[in-house]
Amino acid sequence: MSQLRGDYKAVWNSLSGSKHAAYLHVAGHTDEDKFHDDGEDTADILRATVGIRAADVVLEIGCGVGRVGRVLAPFVGQWIGCDVSANMLRLAGRRLLGIPNTRLQEISGYDLRPFADNSIDVVYTTVVFMHLEEWDRYTYVLEALRVLKPGGRFYCDNVDLASPAGWRVFEESRLQFKPGERPSQISKCSTQPEIETFLRRAGFGDVNVATRLNFWVYGWGRKPEAK
Repeated sequence: MSQLRGDYKAVWNSLSGSKHAAYLHVAGHTDEDKFHDDGEDTADILRATVGIRAADVVLEIGCGVGRVGRVLAPFVGQWIGCDVSANMLRLAGRRLLGIPNTRLQEISGYDLRPFADNSIDVVYTTVVFMHLEEWDRYTYVLEALRVLKPGGRFYCDNVDLASPAGWRVFEESRLQFKPGERPSQISKCSTQPEIETFLRRAGFGDVNVATRLNFWVYGWGRKPEAK
């Protein structure tokens, strides 16, 4: 293993040196039409879970090359994409050209320090938890709660370990790579109890956890209103 999994900045900059490489590691393909369709699909899930409103300030954790941002930004007040990789953000900037209500922000990989408390309406992260250690997943849930306005909404997802398809992902990785040879970005699954526990322990209310397509587990909740 050439890089430590937790050195997210080095890992993801090394995986995104070109557009082709970045697309492959974000989505597993480079088909532009499918890339757009995937973004539309995620936007629809966000509408159905946390809700998307025209005046919302929306923050994506791990925005990659702007797959979702390009689709979602025209429907919100401001879309902000943050990512650990400067290379990813450079590609996202190209993808978002001509969309004025967008902002990109590089982050450390462990927190949302550039963002003020109580400043965001919706925080979401999609296809990111699989690349993080469990402790860092939970830290991002805590950070989402911090930056959200009272009543703000949070969404996260991952591959569902308990699903047949999720178990295949787990077994394929276990069998394909020997200990010490596993890629730094190798996917690690979640479970419904994990996602629900993270949301509740962080302090979110109105917590929901669901599965989709016999593969994904996703959760969402709301920051309690100020007393």
